[in-house]
Amino acid sequence: MFRIIPAIDLKNRKCVSLIQGVPGTERVSLDNPPGIAARWVEEGATVLHLIDLDGAIEGRRLNRPIIESIVKEFEVETQVGGGIRSKQDAAELLEIGVDRVILGTAAINNPQLVEELAGEFGGERIIVALDSKDGRVTTHGWAKQSGFTAVELGLKFEELGAGSILFTDINTEGLLKGVDPKPTRELALALSIPVIASGGITTLSDIEVIKGTGAKGIVVGAALYVGNFRLREALEMEDNQG
Repeated sequence: MFRIIPAIDLKNRKCVSLIQGVPGTERVSLDNPPGIAARWVEEGATVLHLIDLDGAIEGRRLNRPIIESIVKEFEVETQVGGGIRSKQDAAELLEIGVDRVILGTAAINNPQLVEELAGEFGGERIIVALDSKDGRVTTHGWAKQSGFTAVELGLKFEELGAGSILFTDINTEGLLKGVDPKPTRELALALSIPVIASGGITTLSDIEVIKGTGAKGIVVGAALYVGNFRLREALEMEDNQG
């Protein structure tokens, strides 16, 4: 089934939407993130995508209590990323009830971490984030570009036991200018494990385009927060694919 997953990006204990992930470019900054989570759940979300931007950018875990409260309060699946740099970081989140942890730079710097976590907790609970710009995966909050394509790394992490890949097209992320389906399609066709797409969703038709790539889900952020469409409208598109 194709899943629509609303994003809750946390910075300074607020729910924000950044342009191209750059601090200081908040398009939206909202108090009460648990209230935002409640809104998405009320509209029908079955998965929440929670990212600790303070953890990702500065290594500060300011938003951990918020994440924990959301995980415990709502009977939906959660996938959490941002600043997970070690096996202990990941284990702590999984042990408080997070369904899936998202590993980015830490996985690329230490691929064995993925294998260890998959072996201990099950591969279905491990997502590897591959953020790609101009055909190459970036690390360190998009600041450094690797020499690898998303397909090359996706195949590697699939072999190491990752349960799914979160693929972000940096070229479109946060711009509200639409999607480029090609890189997502290439990755989805190459892998056996599910690919969750992210970046550029602006309209409901963009969701339809990404569905056509073979991706198994899409993370939606800015378009929801600026009111381009309602989550309830987007969720109606989940049922059109088995």
